[in-house]
Amino acid sequence: MTMDTRLMQDQQVRRYFLFLSALSLFLLLAAMLLCRGAAQEAKTMLLRHDTSIAASLSAQGVPEIVIARALTDTSVSFGGTGSQMQAGERLLAKIGVRPALETQFLPQLQNFQINTGRRALTLVLPACLILLGASLRFFLKRDALYQRAAAMIDSYAIGCFSCRLPQMGEGSLYQMFSAVDRLATMLQAQNDTERASKIFLRNTISDISHQLKTPLAALSMYQEIMENEPDQPDVIRQFAAKTGTALKRMEQLIQSMLKITRLDAGNVVFERQECDLHRLILQAISELTTRALNEGKILITDNISASDSLAETIVCDPAWTVEAVGNLVKNALDHTHTNGTIRITWETSPLSTIIRIADDGDGIAPEDIHHIFKRFYRSSQSSDTPGIGLGLPLAKSIVEGQGGTITVQSTPQLGTCFTIFFPNALKSCDTSDASQNLTNP
Repeated sequence: MTMDTRLMQDQQVRRYFLFLSALSLFLLLAAMLLCRGAAQEAKTMLLRHDTSIAASLSAQGVPEIVIARALTDTSVSFGGTGSQMQAGERLLAKIGVRPALETQFLPQLQNFQINTGRRALTLVLPACLILLGASLRFFLKRDALYQRAAAMIDSYAIGCFSCRLPQMGEGSLYQMFSAVDRLATMLQAQNDTERASKIFLRNTISDISHQLKTPLAALSMYQEIMENEPDQPDVIRQFAAKTGTALKRMEQLIQSMLKITRLDAGNVVFERQECDLHRLILQAISELTTRALNEGKILITDNISASDSLAETIVCDPAWTVEAVGNLVKNALDHTHTNGTIRITWETSPLSTIIRIADDGDGIAPEDIHHIFKRFYRSSQSSDTPGIGLGLPLAKSIVEGQGGTITVQSTPQLGTCFTIFFPNALKSCDTSDASQNLTNP
C-alpha cells in the first residue's frame, strides 16, 4: 500500500482534500466568470472609445466612409504595415499618448482595472477566508487529537491503562493509535503479572513465616526445658524426640513450599516418559506402607481396567507424579482411623488413564470441600491431625501442570475419593514424536 493510499484512508484528511477540490472547482468557475465579465466590459469600453472617436471625426467633417474604413480596417487594427504603425505612434506621441503612460491618465482603462480588481477581490477573498478557516479547523482538530494521544501515552507511562486511544477512524494515524493501544495492553498485562507476582511473593512469605512460627516457638521451648533439666535423661530424650519432630515438620514445610513455588513460577519443565503404572503406584506408597502398618491401617492397590491385555502405562513425569500420588495417600492416612482402608485403584483405556485414592475416613464437610486445594487450608475438623496444608495444593499443581485434572468426592463420616485423570492423547503424541526422532535423528 502506497503512502498516498494510506493517507487517503484517514477520514479527516479525506474530507479536507474533498473540501480543497470543491474550493478549487469554485475558484476555476469564478475565474471563468471573471474573464467573461472582463471581456464584456472591455468590449463595452472599446465600443465607447470608437464611438467617441467617430463622433469627433464626424463633427470635424471627416467623411463617414473614411471613418468607417479606419475603424473597421483589420489590417491596421491588428498590426498593419510597419509604416502605418510608425505613423500612428508618431501621431499619438504628439498628443502625449505613449506605451509608458500611467493608467491614471486613461480614465476608461483605469475604471476597467478597478472594476476587474473588485470582481476578483469579491470572488477570491471569501474563498481564501474559507480556505484559511477550514485549514485552521483541520489542524486544530488534528492538534487536539495529538494532544489527547500524548496525554494518554503519558498516563500509560505511569501505569494508568483505563483510557484508550481513539480507534474509530482509518489511516496511518489510527493505525499508529492501534499499535500504541496493543503496546498498552501488553504493558497492562505485564503490570498485572508483576503485581500478582508481588502479591504472591508477599503471601508466600507471610504463609511461610506463619507456618514456621509455631515449630520455632516449640523448638525454643524444648531447648529451654532441656537446658533447665540437664540431670533428667528421660525428659531430655522426650523433648529431643519432640525437637526432631518439629525439625522434620519444618523441613517438610520448606521442601513443599519450594516445590509449589517452583511450580507456580513456571520453573518446572515436566518430562514426558512412558512409565509402568503399577510400578509408579508402588513407588508412591513405598515409604507409606510402614506408617500404615504402624497405625493399623490397610493400603490396597488394584488394577480395575476392563481388559488385562491393555498396557498399564502412563505418559508423565515419574518423579513429580509419584510426589502427587504420595501426597494424596498421605492425606488419606491423616484422615483415616485405625483399621481403616485406603484403596488405590487405576484403570486405563485408549483415551485416558484414571487413578483413584479412596478412604473410609471422616470425609470432608460440604463447607470445606471447595477450599481443600488452597494453601495451608485446614478445616476445623482436622485440627488434631498431622499435616501442613500443602499436600493437596502441591498434588493439584503437579497434575494440572502435566495436562491432567484432579477432582474430589466426599461424604462426611463415610470417606473421600480423589480422582486423577490423564488424557492418553499425550501418549500418542509422545509415541509419534519418538518414532519421528528414530527415523529423523
